[in-house]
Order: sequence, then structure tokens, then C-alpha cells
Amino acid sequence: MKPRHRDTGAGRPPSCPYCLRPSRFLASSAPLYHGHDYGPVYVCEPCGAWVGCHRGTERPLGRLANAELRRAKVQAHDAFDRVWRSGDDHPRARGEAYRRLAELLGIEPSQCHIGMMDVEDCRRVVEACTREALTPRPPGRRE
Repeated sequence: MKPRHRDTGAGRPPSCPYCLRPSRFLASSAPLYHGHDYGPVYVCEPCGAWVGCHRGTERPLGRLANAELRRAKVQAHDAFDRVWRSGDDHPRARGEAYRRLAELLGIEPSQCHIGMMDVEDCRRVVEACTREALTPRPPGRRE
């Protein structure tokens, strides 16, 4: 797996992973969502790739994604969210599920973030969530 998180620096837009050019910051995502504004985004217009920002910041939620990757991320989140929300719905449940997912994918928990994954990684998430419950293993149990 490739390193996931990039430091975009203060005011420096993230680079497009498809063409490697800097993205452009838009204060509103309305042009991308037929008038509905979900907040600021970074866009690479030639590639049709974009990424939203964390609420109230200019910090990207992940990497820029083209249409194929956006669909894959939606599928990955649907599968993952269904798993962690199906049991104990307290705030730790999501973190526990992410730790278990990282273990199943063979990556560090700090690198396990769907927003930073590529299409193949997203497919692996869907497969893992379909196969596994993603619940923490009981102490002493080995796979």
C-alpha cells in the first residue's frame, strides 16, 4: 500500500493524483452538486476530480477523486458504515471497526481512512466488510 496522508501545507492545495497538477480551491461545492452547497472543495477541472473539506476548514477530507473513485468510496463507506453501525453505536464502535479493518487489510490503523484510498483499496474494504464482522477479536483468539 502507498502512504495515505499528505500534508497539504497551509494554503497549498492538494495535487491531483491523476495529472499531478495543483487543484483549485472553491469556497462552495454548489457548481458540482447542481446548486446544493456541501461546503468548500478542491477541484481538478481537467480530470473531473474533487474532494470536500472538513467542516469549517480548508483541510481536505481525503484525496481528490474522479467519478470512478467517488463511486468506489461510496460503496466502501456503505459497506463499512453498515458494519460498525449494526452493533454498539457509541463513538468507540467506529474506531474499533477501523482498527479491525486495518488489521484485515494489513495496514497501519493510522493509514486506514477511506477518504485516502484508491479504487482497489475501496474494493478490498467492501470485500472485508462482506466477509468479516470487523468486531474486535476476543483476547487470546488468533486467526
